[in-house]
Order: sequence, then C-alpha cells, then structure tokens
Amino acid sequence: MDYPKSVPSVGLVDGRFVDENPVAGKPGSLIPAVWGNAVTEELLSVISGAGLAPTEGNNGQLFRALQALMAMASPMRSSITNVAVSKALTSDDLGLVLINAVAGATTISLPTVDAALGIRDVIVRRVDNTSTRLVVQASGTDKIKFHTHLSAAGYQFLVLMGAGDWWHLRSDGAGSWWPVGRFDSTPLGRPVFETTALLNPGGYGLLNSTVFARTDWPWLWDHAQQSGMMTTEAARLGSEGGWTSGDGGLTFRGPEGRGEFIRLFDEGRGVDSGRLSGSWQVDMFKSHRHELKSDMLGVPSGPSSVAPDALFNQGASSLGFTEVIGGVETRPRNIAYPGRIKLI
Repeated sequence: MDYPKSVPSVGLVDGRFVDENPVAGKPGSLIPAVWGNAVTEELLSVISGAGLAPTEGNNGQLFRALQALMAMASPMRSSITNVAVSKALTSDDLGLVLINAVAGATTISLPTVDAALGIRDVIVRRVDNTSTRLVVQASGTDKIKFHTHLSAAGYQFLVLMGAGDWWHLRSDGAGSWWPVGRFDSTPLGRPVFETTALLNPGGYGLLNSTVFARTDWPWLWDHAQQSGMMTTEAARLGSEGGWTSGDGGLTFRGPEGRGEFIRLFDEGRGVDSGRLSGSWQVDMFKSHRHELKSDMLGVPSGPSSVAPDALFNQGASSLGFTEVIGGVETRPRNIAYPGRIKLI
C-alpha cells in the first residue's frame, strides 16, 4: 500500500495529507473513500490471517494478530498443553507439552508428519517422578530420528524417565521427527556412578543384569547386538559385565556391575591380555615368595651348625605356617557408589 497519489482529492500534495490553513485559504485534506477502504482491508487481512474474526469496537485485535503471526513464523509456537492421560496430539497442541503419568502407563502420540504439518517443534516433558512407563510415539510409519548410529531409520517411540526428563523434537514435513535437544545426552549404555540411591531423570536404570523386553527397548537391543559384548544366557558365567541374548526371542539381559571393581579393557596393550570385554576376573596376589628367617641366637658355630637362613616351604620339610587372617577377597580401601546405566 502507499499514499493515495493516483486518487484525485482535495488537499492532497503528492498523495500526502496536509492540514487546513484558513489564513492562506488552503483547504485540508479529504481522505478518499477508495484509499480508506484499502487501508481497512490491509489491516483486516492481518487479523484474519492470524485466525481471528474481525470485531468492530475491538481495538486490540491487530496487536494480538501480530503476536499470533510471529509465533506461527517459528516452529515453536507459544502454547502449553497439559496432559494426564494417553493422548493423540494435534498440531494445535504442539509447543510445550507437560505430561503427568502418575495415574499409570501413558502413551502420547505425535501428529502425522506431512506437508500439511510442515516444520513444527514440540517439547515433551515429564512432570511426575513415578516409575510408570511414559511413551512418546510417532504416528503411522513416521519415525523419531534418535540413535541413528544403531538404526538409520530411527525408532517408532521414545520413553521419558523421571521428573524433568524432556526431548525437543522438530518435524521435517516428510515423515520424521528429529531431536533438537534433550535433558541428558549421555551416550547409550554408558555405566556411571551416583551419590544417590534414587534414579536420576534422563534415562537411567540399575546396573544389575536387568532382563529387558526387546519390543520395549529396541534401541538398547540394537546397542547390545552391535556391542561386541553379547553372549548367551548359558555362557553368561564369567561374562556378567556384558549383554546376553536373554530367552533367544523376546528378551535380553543387561550388564551386572554390583559389588565389582571396574578395570579398563586391555585392547591390545598386553597388560591384561587374553580377556574378553565384559568378562569377570577372580582376585589374586602378584606372584612372590616369603622368606622365613631362622633365630640363630644360642646356636653354636661349626660344621654341625644350622644354616643361617631357611626358605619357607623349601624341600620336603615345612618350617610352619602363618596364621590365617583377612576376608573373602583381596581389595584396596574403597568407597561404594550406586551404579547406573544409560538406557536411552
């Protein structure tokens, strides 16, 4: 739009408005109807484009329309959706979605990612700290593109674990949700120590040889298969630090770490060679000997004298044994911290 330069009217100078000057006999500007209607139409188009119904007498609509249009210009809209039961989200729900799963297992379905949805953002955040399962899943054949190093296609769903756990997802308009950020990006499968007996939010479980359902943890099952540290249940003894194939069809087992000291895998250095990653090793002393000194006080010298020193357990005779002391294993002074493993 522009000033009404092409519209003949009294008092316009190059289409611009001027004030009346009675002294000089100069009339003031008269606004042309065509221009006034054009200005009104321009303003109404902004209001209607923001999804508002134009209302005469409401002088705040243009401002609200501009706010709405600015929000729509960003993939992250200014909306908050509170959910306490399983729900299929619509495009209008996207923004910040706060989910309370205290009532039981909850599934939140994302909208179908197509050209109509376009590029949109959503933050899904858990607000309760219960152990109930909370799943955020894509619709139909859509995928969530996380842990693509394990599966290039991504996965059908993710889980939110613990109060405050969140994922920021962005749709690409072509069948995929891409993670933009998340509460805890610690790599999958990493063991960590904690200074709390509770499970921190962000996707952690106990490092206690848990048996998992493959369908509930598909990314973790892929990680186990590609880890080079997986064996069968029958061959698990001595390899408790690795993964097992569970029942061979529906389950798999995670690593056991309780009560153990952690040692870095040799990986060809030759210090602790001959072992498999995740294998268990019994405690031992480094090879050495103890010498038992003879008490020579009062022993005469000469050909029949006792040798000045005798080695413990030499020959067929024994000079005796030390008293049995100690515990059930050899260990240094230490502190016990709870162990956790990253599950997603």
